Amino acid sequence: MIGIISYGTYIPKYRVKISEIANFWNKNAGEIERGLGLSEKSVASLDEDATTLAVEAGMAAIESGQIPLADIKALAVGSESHPYAVKPTSTIVGEILGLPHNYLAIDTQFACKAATAAMRLISMMDELKKNKYGLVIGSDVAQAKPGDALEYTAASASAAFILGSDSTSKNPKGAEGSVLGSGKKVIANVIESTSYSSDTPDFWRRDGQKFPSHGGRFTGDPAYFTHVMSASTHLMEKTKTKPSDFDYVVFHMPNSKFPKEVAKKLGFKKEQLEAGFKVEDIGNPYSASSLLGLAAVLDIAKPNQKIFLCSYGSGAGSDAFILEATPLITAYQKKKKTKVADQIKNKEYINYSYLLKILMSKGYV
Repeated sequence: MIGIISYGTYIPKYRVKISEIANFWNKNAGEIERGLGLSEKSVASLDEDATTLAVEAGMAAIESGQIPLADIKALAVGSESHPYAVKPTSTIVGEILGLPHNYLAIDTQFACKAATAAMRLISMMDELKKNKYGLVIGSDVAQAKPGDALEYTAASASAAFILGSDSTSKNPKGAEGSVLGSGKKVIANVIESTSYSSDTPDFWRRDGQKFPSHGGRFTGDPAYFTHVMSASTHLMEKTKTKPSDFDYVVFHMPNSKFPKEVAKKLGFKKEQLEAGFKVEDIGNPYSASSLLGLAAVLDIAKPNQKIFLCSYGSGAGSDAFILEATPLITAYQKKKKTKVADQIKNKEYINYSYLLKILMSKGYV
């Protein structure tokens, strides 16, 4: 069975408060904060982009899992903010990470589900069943036109997951986990997955345009809710499971209200959502959003606990997964140096003037 061997995340330390943005545009800060359900967001620095964020998360995943670079046979980077229109991000990341050159490099783009789409694809590779690994990274320096509603939530972060399979033989002494001839250690099995897609133009950016456009309230019912609920319902029907069978649930988090509402509609409880609910702390880092939530859950999950994950990408589509933590996750958590909670706490606030300086340095304004 294919599963997660290791993972890593990176959240830039800069934060800007929602009230700082609102006050600059003479908007009602309290009203905006209540409407979105968050008070600040993460911001990539002057010298950071989707590539550098991806390298940080990828390096953390490799180090945490002690993964031999030569055994990584696929690298996929999903992003909505690839630095180049025509030039892959994945090859730059692979070069910096030091991967040998005989690996499959893929860039994916599907709005905020670019990385989960890549995760489904990579998990189907035959090489992952032959003592090899696949590295999937969701990384975004989310872009929004100054003064647009998206500016309050568009954030920056990355999350990387190394996928592989166990060549398992049970430990005859009954110790925790299993003895793996290949040295692999799956900390969470991917039990099943599915997708739901349609041509729903709720969010787009034409070639040559600096900032995306969106359909306002149209991004709700016909877009986010329809796709997340459809993918989630189909997967539960497919696996004959129900919300109460899961210990945790993670949805894509464009704001604070949408995931809470869809969780309630599907029958999940508030307690199941809390561990991976990070939008209130850092905003919406697009392709990294749901995967960052998954990483936060894996930071605290116990053996045999089940996790339900459903992403969303405008345009539109959702990928849903069922995962189960293995007994090996406990030892992995103990040796992991940095957790999502640590990166959230490591922050430095900037004002709107400095935010504009960052945007200008990258040619956005």
